[in-house]
Amino acid sequence: MTDQIFTYVALGLYFAGMLLIGYLAFRRTDDHEDYMLGGRNLPPWVAAISAGAADMSGWLVMGLPGAIYLTGLIEAWIAIGLTIGAYLNWLLVAPRLRAYTEVSRNSITIPSFFENRLRDTSRMLRIVSGLIILIFFTLYISSGMVAAGVFFESAFKGDYLFGMLLVGGITLLYTLFGGFLGASLTDVVQGLMMVIALIVVPVSAVIAIGGFGETGTLIAENAGEGHLSLLGGGAVTGGTFLAIVSALAWGLGYFGQPHIIVRFMALRSPQQAKSARRIGISWMVLSMFGAVISGLVGIAYMAKQGIELDNPETVVLLMSQTLMHPFVAGLILAAVLAAIMSTVSSQLVVCSSALVEDLYKVAQRTPPSQKRLVLMGRMAVLVVAIIAIVLAITPNDSILGLVSFAWAGFGAAFGPIIILSLFWRKLTNWGALAGMFVGAATVFIWKAMDTGLYELLPAFVLAGVAAIVVSLLTYRHNEEIQQEFTETGTMLTLPRPHAVGDTP
Repeated sequence: MTDQIFTYVALGLYFAGMLLIGYLAFRRTDDHEDYMLGGRNLPPWVAAISAGAADMSGWLVMGLPGAIYLTGLIEAWIAIGLTIGAYLNWLLVAPRLRAYTEVSRNSITIPSFFENRLRDTSRMLRIVSGLIILIFFTLYISSGMVAAGVFFESAFKGDYLFGMLLVGGITLLYTLFGGFLGASLTDVVQGLMMVIALIVVPVSAVIAIGGFGETGTLIAENAGEGHLSLLGGGAVTGGTFLAIVSALAWGLGYFGQPHIIVRFMALRSPQQAKSARRIGISWMVLSMFGAVISGLVGIAYMAKQGIELDNPETVVLLMSQTLMHPFVAGLILAAVLAAIMSTVSSQLVVCSSALVEDLYKVAQRTPPSQKRLVLMGRMAVLVVAIIAIVLAITPNDSILGLVSFAWAGFGAAFGPIIILSLFWRKLTNWGALAGMFVGAATVFIWKAMDTGLYELLPAFVLAGVAAIVVSLLTYRHNEEIQQEFTETGTMLTLPRPHAVGDTP
């Protein structure tokens, strides 16, 4: 009982810290742009770590170590694919998107950027992309709520509904009041907790086992055949090749994830994307390496202790609970919740922006006041969260399975359009709509075909082809679009940081 008290105290401190950060962010939120984009004033380190934390969710601390423990290093290909995708996203998309969204009528959401960049007077592009974000992310958020409830149930032997409502309620509170800035600042704390947990746990396990030599010996003796090979052992079969290609293809999804690329738009200047990239990729490499090593070290530790692990995804949790003081173990458990909550909070803000900026404002004849927009933004967060919680009350495997499906959907529908809008002058609104439709439809069709190839790859390629072909057929010269494209390039070459409010 005493051990449980220490654990609950650690969790209580973590929850209190998140609420405090949300309150401080609330004090710094004055208008609609502050609430949705932090006033475009995020320092590079905040943007970098919050983007990583918003991305990873519970997969990093539980899913990846569990997959390595159960199947072996062949599961590491997804980590490699994600790292490459994240690096290219920071390198190619981040600086240009930050510049272009400011140049193109100060767009503060992805759908509004599409509309402004392509001068879509029909408003279809903004509405369709806003609806895609709203539908997919509501279910995505619900899957996070379910994961939180299941985690609370398994880690504390508690009630699923109580755990889900507790975690969902606290995440809702700091996001409701703190908005984008609150989500970003809490993501930083949560991201640091995640990486520290993934370093401390395997190091402590190696020490407990008796050093690197003993750990290596136990891994070699107890790992399955081909467990320590990136190719899974033996000859590379067609199935193995498809599995590797599918894992690497996850990296393509980064280009179209609204809750990640919105951090690029919030940077103080395009030039700060370079330092943010270095920080973000360093965090990601450390986290991924720690997760993979945790899975491998877990094999040795469980063998040493004679423990039969029923659920491989609990390997990090079990090592922390048996190796560390209950208070420290409670902080490790909080790091798992942090992984889940950081993703949910970021997605709530994006859903709020889709409802208010891309649907509500479009329907208004006269521009609403800043005060009303902030109020509507908070109401949108509340509504989306309530719907997600209602969906999560009865756990549904199909909701949890939607995570990889939604990643593919966003990556294919938005990814090619983001890249083309930033680097190709001749993209048109009809080309963007065609690419978005083909990308989303291909994800559904390819998933149903069950070919063994991750649906994101063919959908991404076909969406890009559709957008290019239709744009070439519908292209009409627009001098404003050409000037903005040129101005964006000029902004990127400025010799000093250029932030909102500066005069070039």
